[in-house]
Amino acid sequence: MLIIDENYNKPIDKKTYIALGSFDGLHTGHMQLINKAKELAEVNNGLSMVYTFKNHPKTVVKGAIPPKLLTDNEYKLNLLKKAGIDIACLVTFSEEYMKNSAEGYIKMLIDLYNADGFVVGLNHKFGYKNTGNVEFLKELKLKYNFKLEVVETMKYHDEVVSSSLIRSELTEGNLEKANILLGRPYCLRNIVIHGRKLGRELGYPTANLNINKDYVIPALGIYYTIVEINNTFYKGISSVGFNPTIENKGFSIETHILDFNQEIYDQEISLYFIKKIRNEKKFNTLNDLIARLDIDREFAEKEPIPDYFL
Repeated sequence: MLIIDENYNKPIDKKTYIALGSFDGLHTGHMQLINKAKELAEVNNGLSMVYTFKNHPKTVVKGAIPPKLLTDNEYKLNLLKKAGIDIACLVTFSEEYMKNSAEGYIKMLIDLYNADGFVVGLNHKFGYKNTGNVEFLKELKLKYNFKLEVVETMKYHDEVVSSSLIRSELTEGNLEKANILLGRPYCLRNIVIHGRKLGRELGYPTANLNINKDYVIPALGIYYTIVEINNTFYKGISSVGFNPTIENKGFSIETHILDFNQEIYDQEISLYFIKKIRNEKKFNTLNDLIARLDIDREFAEKEPIPDYFL
């Protein structure tokens, strides 16, 4: 997969078929657009392309509150590569970029990337102050003679599949529904940092994930997780919360990795949330906590590793 940004200026010889959107999360609804772009490219002997942004547009729009993110750019690119996209273009959304007129934006894509077709969602908006929409794209199609596919909104049990819905489900603790909407387990990626090492004293050493507040944090609780370390997958028990049994612990995301005893401080790990085991609870004694952790471990040991990782 060719990865490019706004600085790419080499000609693209083949016609491209471009899926447009912000694509935070690359959820099942987004994948409909991406698969349609692949289909168009295959039928027309061209290249499939995803055109999106390095930063969320609301980080630039004055007065807008940027949402918590579901994917970082590196993970997004990995997902696009796995999906079989030929070209991934991530550009910086800036104040200057935001001033592009709707028609100028489409003409730019045609000229820069040899675009012969676009794939958009039913509610796609583009151009300065979101003046462009699907109806305007249909007018531009006649003017510039490109192909256009408008993909119907995906629904799950009568709810529109969207990044905002997934954020809501994650923060409310509805992990399994969020994962269905995503089409894969929700993932947080970051480096392992030093903690107070109290887990070792309990017989349950943990890897503490550095927390990036720009990303969605699942609801407080104990989770069955899969931990990816150096391209190897391990089962884990993850705590998201304040560990109320231990005073002054503070908020953390920490994971006891089953059958693993290596030092991984300052290494990046990927933490995939599979199933919520229970809510966070304050135990009367540390022995009560250890007894409960034994049950949590047994739960994780019995759970299968999802097919996504096999």
